[in-house]
Amino acid sequence: MVSRVDSVGLWAIRVVSTLGVIVSLWAAVATGAMLIHGHPAYTILLVVVFVVSFLVAFRSWRRKARPQRRRAVVLRGIGIVAGAAVIAVAAWLVPSSAVEPALTAMNSDSAVSGTGVSVSENALQIVLTPTGAVSPTGVFFQPGARVDARAYAAVLRPLAEAGHIVVIPKQPLGIAFLAITAFGSARTSYPAVTRWVVGGHSLGGTVAAIDAQSFSVSASAPPPATAGAASTSSAPTSPPVVGLLLFASYPATDMSTSLNAKVLSISGSNDGLATPAKIAESKKLLPADTTFVVVEGGVHAFFGDYGPQSGDGQPTTTHDDARTTISEASVAFVDGFDK
Repeated sequence: MVSRVDSVGLWAIRVVSTLGVIVSLWAAVATGAMLIHGHPAYTILLVVVFVVSFLVAFRSWRRKARPQRRRAVVLRGIGIVAGAAVIAVAAWLVPSSAVEPALTAMNSDSAVSGTGVSVSENALQIVLTPTGAVSPTGVFFQPGARVDARAYAAVLRPLAEAGHIVVIPKQPLGIAFLAITAFGSARTSYPAVTRWVVGGHSLGGTVAAIDAQSFSVSASAPPPATAGAASTSSAPTSPPVVGLLLFASYPATDMSTSLNAKVLSISGSNDGLATPAKIAESKKLLPADTTFVVVEGGVHAFFGDYGPQSGDGQPTTTHDDARTTISEASVAFVDGFDK
């Protein structure tokens, strides 16, 4: 005999699976161009959610409730909860897409010399390459959580114009911790770079701090070779990290005495997420000689170009002015390693 539990279970499957179809379609529309320009992991997730939800919904709406054994009821309950959780995560992972002027900054210059920039993009990363002389100091920058990697093109492009190769990884599902191996894979891929500055925005900065501690030169190791200098057998075999660039971010652990790299922390005075209080508290986690720059009136979303962010503060300066301040401070910091 069909019990109420059996009927409720079938209806729960129908509702959750139908919701999965609707949510995956909505998420695809909301994600828009990021389905092409983002890391493929999220697109794959949406396809899997849609296909599985559609098949389960199609089957459940065609069948009637039937008596189920207790074990089957328990397994069905677990499946319903797990399915609902995956659908909720898929909805939460909808990224913030890049807006102007970042989209324009993704265009390569026609110039082949001087301060021009060539922009290349694939499924895993964006690379801004100077068309003129290339500095031996490169920049590897991790985006903030669920933020389009392209959103940082405008604020980081001045670094490429100053001669530095800039690599922006595309994170699986938009989560920096899922791209924690990206820098280790990329650091030997650019022969012109003999030292790196790693950086990131928000959660991306936290991951960049891990990379800085993992790949910086130890206190007993020789300094990295400068451009034109002869290498020695005792020199590091791979380009080391010499700098850490934090955009509205801070490390997760204390590296005040263990990090052998220079640090620049840039934050916004009106940031509602990486608040001034959090930045002040993070000072004890960073080396004593860390440089702190505050963008007066700046907010969390001003460190990229992806629109307003939930929970952020109210700006009292323009986004253009904030971006200029952030870019200028970043260029001065990275240029310092070439002097």
